[in-house]
Formats: sequence, structure tokens, C-alpha cells
Amino acid sequence: MADDVAAWVGEALGVRPDDPAPFVRALTHSSHAAGQAGDSYERLEFLGDRVLGLIMAEWLWELFPDEPEGNLSKRFNALVTGTVCAEVARGIGAVAHVRLGKQARDDGAQHGDNLLGDVMEALLGALYRTAGLDAARAAVRRLWADRIHAEDKAPQHPKSALQEWAAANRRAVPAYSIVDRSGPGHAPRFTVRVAVGKDEISAEGASKQEAETAAARALLATLIAQAAPPRGRRRR
Repeated sequence: MADDVAAWVGEALGVRPDDPAPFVRALTHSSHAAGQAGDSYERLEFLGDRVLGLIMAEWLWELFPDEPEGNLSKRFNALVTGTVCAEVARGIGAVAHVRLGKQARDDGAQHGDNLLGDVMEALLGALYRTAGLDAARAAVRRLWADRIHAEDKAPQHPKSALQEWAAANRRAVPAYSIVDRSGPGHAPRFTVRVAVGKDEISAEGASKQEAETAAARALLATLIAQAAPPRGRRRR
């Protein structure tokens, strides 16, 4: 197990560790670690989240020297989400190495964005601890390279975009409410409703934030479509 993880880490993150134990821990969910936080990825995730944030903030600051803080924040928030971290984890083959308890694996938790996003951050935490900031920086810049230039314009978060649309059109402030929470603790599903006045829509996600984002995106698209003039006619 340890030798396999060491070889995989060397390929995926660019540095083969002398001691693979931190990376084994970074791949271990609490359902496998019998609830012992020190044996699961949780502490490394805490560290890796901050490591990723520092590296990404530094990188954006270098790449976009003329952009104001607001635009940099939009880019930053779009690049460090759990969904993006999960996509990166899938891209390096982390799913095959995640360690779960039997029930969590049977439930398919190893494929969920929540768990994989946490694992990716934990791996970065382990890399930082064992090989230093330069190694972590090199890994992030390589693994996120195709994403950091994906938007020529700084992306607008759907919740912010919906709020700005509502204000510009003199509509009520968007209101969010949790409609349902289902699934086991390691793989929850949230259903959130967002309403702007009488217009409302619901969406699901693996976290409250993800569900709110999906709902905001869907409602904004609906409101824009409703406000658009019919084809063949122009507003005067």
C-alpha cells in the first residue's frame, strides 16, 4: 500500500516521498480511520486549504497585475472551490487510492465532490509538510494550469450575479432556504430554494453552498430569459 501510494504521489504531484505515511493519511476518510481525526485527512485538509489559498492568491497576483482586488477575488473563488479541487483529484486518479469504510465505499462516497475536494487539499497539505512550499507551488501551478486562464474575464459567482440582477431590476433581494437534506453523513445531498419575489427555483448539491450556487444559476437564467423581448421584436 505505502509503496503504491509513494509511486502514485511521485507521478501525480511531482515528488516521490521518502515517507508516504502523510499521503496515506491524506487519502484516508474518517470512516476508515474509526473516527480518529489524527488518522484521517481532516487535519491535513485544514492545512492544505490554506496552502492552496496562498499559492493561488500569489499566482493570480502575478498573472493579472492590472486587475483590482475585486476581480482577483472572483478568479480566486472560482478556482479553489470544492468542485474544482474534486475535478483535479479525479484528474490525477485519486479515486483509486482513497481509503474508506465499507459502508461509505458501498455508498459511492469516493466519487463525491465533497470527499474528493477534501482529499485534494489534504494531499497538498501533505506535500507542503514533506517537501516544502516550492514543491506545493509547482504542483498547484501544473494541476491548475488549464483552469487559471479558462476565463478571459473575471468570473462572476452566480449568487453575486443574481443579487446584482435583482438590484438592477428593482426586484427583491434573493432569499435562500434549505428544502431538504438527505443521504448519509459522508455523502449528504442538500436541496435549496432561492426566491426573488414570486419567482423561485430549487436545486440540489453535495453541500449547502453548492446547492445555493446551482439554484442561483438556474433562477438567474430563468429571469433573464423571462425579461428578454420576444424574437423578432425589439424593445423601444
